[in-house]
Amino acid sequence: MRDALEGSQAIARAVSLCKPDVVAAYPITPQTHIVENLSKLVAEGDLHTEFVSVESEFSAASVVLGAAAAGARAYTATASQGVLLMAEVLFNIAGMRIPLVMTVANRAVSAPLSIWNDHGDSMAVRDSGWIQLHAADNQEAVDTTIQAFRITQETELPVMVCMDGFILTHTMEVIDLPDQATVDAFLPPFEFARKLDPQDPKSLGTLVDPGFFAEVRHSHHAAMAKALSVIADTDSAWESATGRACGGLLTVEGDKDAAVGIVAMGSTTGTLRAGMAHHPDAGPARLIKLRSFRPFPAQALIEATDGLDHLIVIDRAISPGLGGILGTEIAAALADVPNAPKIHNHALGLGGRDIPETIYADLMAAVTDPDAPLVFDADMAKLAPEDR
Repeated sequence: MRDALEGSQAIARAVSLCKPDVVAAYPITPQTHIVENLSKLVAEGDLHTEFVSVESEFSAASVVLGAAAAGARAYTATASQGVLLMAEVLFNIAGMRIPLVMTVANRAVSAPLSIWNDHGDSMAVRDSGWIQLHAADNQEAVDTTIQAFRITQETELPVMVCMDGFILTHTMEVIDLPDQATVDAFLPPFEFARKLDPQDPKSLGTLVDPGFFAEVRHSHHAAMAKALSVIADTDSAWESATGRACGGLLTVEGDKDAAVGIVAMGSTTGTLRAGMAHHPDAGPARLIKLRSFRPFPAQALIEATDGLDHLIVIDRAISPGLGGILGTEIAAALADVPNAPKIHNHALGLGGRDIPETIYADLMAAVTDPDAPLVFDADMAKLAPEDR
């Protein structure tokens, strides 16, 4: 059914279609509307779940950990500082291989305080062991959320669905929500083989000495690698069920014969798509939308960049002392590839800085003229050194 919905409202509807047994809720901008809408669905009798209002994000993560460990389909959502307050529990959830789904409404992390979008929050826990999938628009966020419940159950790895705060969470978009029968057919009943059961006592997350800890971590790494095919296959199954796909691990569009490629995650890909259409004089490019950040699809990226001379990588987060996080990881993935493209890494949109569609022309110009300023860099240059 097609309906004009705010992004957060659409996510709440998608979660409801997946029939979670437990939802843990703590509000934080720009995630708040998601749990508010879930609360409304519960109050109106449209969603039958144990809706737990908690006192912090740490508690929210702890509640869904316990619920899923006990055999319940569980869900929560957060953003920014909330991700960091959850961090200890997020590592525990992943390390115990607990299947559950969480939406991150991506927002910058203070200080300085910012309530606007960048990817600093989810990037801060990129090594926690969670699958991380980034949505380019609200339809993708809805479809990825439903897919995530199936992916987490099949892999026994928690799934983080990342959507850009405000840019997606607070904007209206015509969404095609599937009907309940379609979701029921796509999503099997929740089962967790290692669930805690008083009739079959066992422990999760117990002490592991140095003789076994490394094996556990390598096993987790191997499971993430296997999840690559599960993510792609789940998206294909969703396309068969609904006629829509999110692109699996990544998608490639634009001019396949172009010498320049641009990689981005999240809503920035829509901006680049518009820039490519409105500024054809800037030259052709191959636009690569990275959907799966963890597990990192190195082989798919190698294939997507084959034949390129230049690869522009847009980061919406920065690692002080290193630079762009996505750019660094892509450089590592292509390090041993013969004739790999030259990488041009730019951290844009930090703290919600606007990325206009003209950025496409600026990026393309910077490839041929290294001195051509990007919009972000030009704005920074206006500040006196002592104000930077």
